[in-house]
Amino acid sequence: MAANTQLFDAQYWVKTRSSLDPQESNYLIWAGGIYAFMPGEKRKLLFKMMGMSVSRCIPIKEGEWKFTSRELTYYLDPSTGEMLQKWENPWTGETVPVMHVANNPVQGLFQGQFPAQVDGEETTFVFDIFPNYPNPLADDPKFAEYSPFPIYQAAELFKLTVPTADLLNPELLTVSKLRLSWDRFGQWLPWMKMGDRPGYMIYSGYGSKVNGFSELPELLQEQLNNRVPLYKDAPKDIPNAFFNVEDMTSWLAFKYHFDDYLAGKTFPLPAQSEDGDELNQQLNDEQDAEQITAGISL
Repeated sequence: MAANTQLFDAQYWVKTRSSLDPQESNYLIWAGGIYAFMPGEKRKLLFKMMGMSVSRCIPIKEGEWKFTSRELTYYLDPSTGEMLQKWENPWTGETVPVMHVANNPVQGLFQGQFPAQVDGEETTFVFDIFPNYPNPLADDPKFAEYSPFPIYQAAELFKLTVPTADLLNPELLTVSKLRLSWDRFGQWLPWMKMGDRPGYMIYSGYGSKVNGFSELPELLQEQLNNRVPLYKDAPKDIPNAFFNVEDMTSWLAFKYHFDDYLAGKTFPLPAQSEDGDELNQQLNDEQDAEQITAGISL
């Protein structure tokens, strides 16, 4: 039977990406490879990757939910799969610190209708997103060696497949299974110190929803327990305040933590469990990144 396109109200997307229960934090994990695509050169596997998002959806009014999350992505040695702290740039010969992704928050507004391909027992939501906005590093000469391009530009291609029966079951607040396919085409990461060298990066990722902390990969559990316990839970519902803060990205994180990068500190930087002082500091930070509808962001 051929798949057919159907429109689903936002609540069905909420139970796919997260949960209809605002008290519940949901984990989505991913893994895969990151390649360099250079003019005239063969493909090169730069890194393996492993990451996660912890999210919740908070109802605002009928048919609208606030999506809020925190996410981590780790760059791994392409041969051993071990977490990298230093990386030798094969084009420049320079060894640089690795700045793993620690984005807090990644958020958005879920409302309206969402198209999906319904193919019998499975339904697939498809999102092709093309961020394009001023590069927050471009106006400062000190970042010229890291990210000189005036415009940040990328393509994010998402496919999330879930059981149709779960999606339509009104007794379920979240789907029992989810398969994620994620491909990304983007500029060199600032910490790679590639300057204006031609080429770009291709991410080939896959993932799933897991049922709680104990089902996370060992690397993620170790990091959440010992280095970034803040990322064990999605942000709580703080009336309107938290959602006035725009998304964190790798480019903004590089800007804010440039001195730590130059000092060779280990990333992600430690992040303790949420408390009032830390959150108030977060709310005072200037952030100007684009929101990602699918809820995954670099």
